[in-house]
Formats: sequence, structure tokens, C-alpha cells
Amino acid sequence: MKRQQLDVETRGRGFYRLDGNINDWLQGTGVTTGLCHLFILHTSASLVVTENADPDVHRDLEVWMSSSVVDGDARFAHDAEGPDDMSAHIRSILTQTALSVPVGPQGLILGTWQGIYLWEHRTRPHQRNVCMTLVEI
Repeated sequence: MKRQQLDVETRGRGFYRLDGNINDWLQGTGVTTGLCHLFILHTSASLVVTENADPDVHRDLEVWMSSSVVDGDARFAHDAEGPDDMSAHIRSILTQTALSVPVGPQGLILGTWQGIYLWEHRTRPHQRNVCMTLVEI
């Protein structure tokens, strides 16, 4: 088993592609068959597998999420870090904090149009950390 932390600087709400950085790390491990488990160490961002070619998909996901989970909703008591505080927590539990992806000789085994993304739910920049664990099979 191998483990590494991936540090991601975000510029605020949006999608940040990770699979290239993950594949770079995987290539250095020498493992050609395994399972890569990813876990984000935060409660206001998430990990998702989604479309990697058409940016309209990310825009549409954000439009849907913004209308479903509204920043500053008067029903939310938790707003210690601003109006996007509680909405970011809700967004993260509606999506995913962990992913497991098979690994082959070329790295992550993903479909043609799939990419792994960190979805930042806060509106301001953050330093995010993703724990990557590789189990060789």
C-alpha cells in the first residue's frame, strides 16, 4: 500500500481537475494493477467523477446545485464563515467525499469522457488536501 497527499489550491467555487496529478503520482509508484482510493479532508468541498470535455456540464451542475442549495438561506443557523458556509456543507454531503478508481498500467481506468474533479463549494479560495491511497492487487 502506498499513500500520498495531493494539495489543491482553489480559486473559489468551481471544478478542479485532479486525474492528471493523480496519474503522475501513480506512474511513479511502479504499480500497474490496483485500486486508488481518494478521500478529501474537508467538509465543504467534494470529489466527483464527471464529464471531462464539455465545460457546459460543470456550469449546468453548478446552476442546478446553486438553485437547490442556496447560499445565505435564512433557515440555516451555521454561518460562522459567511453566507456560503452551511450551503457548502450541504453540497458536500449531497456529492462525495471519497472515490475508489481501478488502476491499470497507464494509471487510472476512466471512461473516455470521465475526469476526476475536486468540486469547491466555498466562494473564496482555499487550500484543499486529498489523501490518495493505492492498494496493489
